[in-house]
Amino acid sequence: MSTRGWLKIIGPFVVIMLAVFIATVMVLIKTPPDKTPIDVKPLLVEAHPVTRTQTQFVVRSQGNVMPKNQTRLSTQVSGNVVQLAAEFEVGRLVPKGALLAVLEQEDYETELRLAEAELAQAQAALEEEIARGRVAETEWRSVNSVVPPQLGLRKPQLAMEQANVKAAKAKYDRAKRNLSRTKLRAPYNGIVVERTINLGQFVAAGAQVGILYSTDVAEIRLPIIESELPFVDLQSDGIQSTAITLKANAAGKMQQWSARLVRTEGIFDATSRVMYVVAQLDDPYNQKSKDDGHILRYGQFVEAEIISNDSQSLFVLPRHVLRLDNTVLTVTQDSKLHIQPVEVVRTTATHVFIKAGLVEGTQVVFSVVANPFEGMAVRQQAHNDAISNKKERLTAPISTDGAS
Repeated sequence: MSTRGWLKIIGPFVVIMLAVFIATVMVLIKTPPDKTPIDVKPLLVEAHPVTRTQTQFVVRSQGNVMPKNQTRLSTQVSGNVVQLAAEFEVGRLVPKGALLAVLEQEDYETELRLAEAELAQAQAALEEEIARGRVAETEWRSVNSVVPPQLGLRKPQLAMEQANVKAAKAKYDRAKRNLSRTKLRAPYNGIVVERTINLGQFVAAGAQVGILYSTDVAEIRLPIIESELPFVDLQSDGIQSTAITLKANAAGKMQQWSARLVRTEGIFDATSRVMYVVAQLDDPYNQKSKDDGHILRYGQFVEAEIISNDSQSLFVLPRHVLRLDNTVLTVTQDSKLHIQPVEVVRTTATHVFIKAGLVEGTQVVFSVVANPFEGMAVRQQAHNDAISNKKERLTAPISTDGAS
């Protein structure tokens, strides 16, 4: 084989070995890069010192306005309707004692006169028997010196005549009452809801002639869920009179009325698991003040705010601060994260109310921390004016509702 042939065979191997040699030399003589330490900063969190706030809880509910008293008017006697008052129309307000309807009275006037005559006869018979008894006593004593017997003095006859007078008097009183019952009157200040009679119509005793709602006092049944009951001032014998505010859209604008809680129904509804408390409002139709623009009509839907009479000193914080295990994140003086258990009184959609577990001035973390752990190093965000204002708003006295 010629020299040129050998070069073709060993040439590639020489080139490869030369390249490996050069690469090895370059690796050996390479200077390692400078190592710069990485500065890992602690997690930035927003934390604020917290203080207690005197808080009165507000429980919100809703219900329909209904009358305290509603009466199905019925006749106590029978007869034809001979008169209907102009006020006896659906929707009209009637004062207590107002005449609503009159039934024919001739038969009842006749019965009254007959009863009056029977009473007069019975009284005359009684006076006659009293006189007879005196005469009998005088005659007996003129003949006999012993005590006269009861029969001799006509005592049984006198008792019978006295009973006849009582019976006649009772019959007279009943006839007088029946005559007065031909006039149907309003039992209280009310509004006519229904009228079922007309002129000339015969109505039997006990027949319903209309429905009347009292306008002196309105009632609103308010459902309260079990978790909200501790914030309503329930007493051992029911409920004390607690002031509440009713709100509704009336006369084209939102208005409010002052009412009071007067009682609780005392049992939980088996279906909805709520307990109903009852609020009362005086003069809902403003018959005393004659202010038509501030009338709260029956059947109207209202919202109620029940303010607790007692206030508590609590920490009021944003709802997201509370973790699922009833703990909050706090920052220690050496900028470490601490997981603090707390005692929660109430939570709403926006706030949490903490009774114990924190002290005044504790730095509570307001920002969201993804994976917190005890002793985690953190650094706090600078407190600018906006943050301070936000903190003041969150710790100010607050009206609460919608507990979760």
